[in-house]
Amino acid sequence: MPKAKSKVEIKNRRASFDYEFLETYQAGIVLTGTEIKSIRAGKASLVDAFCYFNNGELYVKNMHVAEYYWGTWGKHDPRRDRKLLLTGKELGKLNRAVKEKGLTIVAVKLYIADNGYAKLLIALARGKKEYDKRQSIKEKDMRRDMERM
Repeated sequence: MPKAKSKVEIKNRRASFDYEFLETYQAGIVLTGTEIKSIRAGKASLVDAFCYFNNGELYVKNMHVAEYYWGTWGKHDPRRDRKLLLTGKELGKLNRAVKEKGLTIVAVKLYIADNGYAKLLIALARGKKEYDKRQSIKEKDMRRDMERM
């Protein structure tokens, strides 16, 4: 029996304003206890979330998953570092790319996949300069004006 599709989709809107995305990857997350229940309830945030390598493994830092309200003894630390699951080929490619100057890995979107697992969309990104941000604002304003007409 297939699982019901979930509408949970938590986005990091600030990331697209601050960074230019070069490549995106879909990664699984290692969760403990009641974290998945909090994510399914939409009680998570990706503000200031980024990824880093530790001993050849990729972790996400500053991803906030609120404590589950009905949880008892199995509570988790809301801001703990969570391991991401990618293939060895993808990990090697990302590790080499991050060692380049000016590239980082940011969390873009957290969602529940069709199979019921929590997935994190991450992007290899380069930080935008101030003038790039002004150009993005200008384009957004122009698009909004065109839609009004």
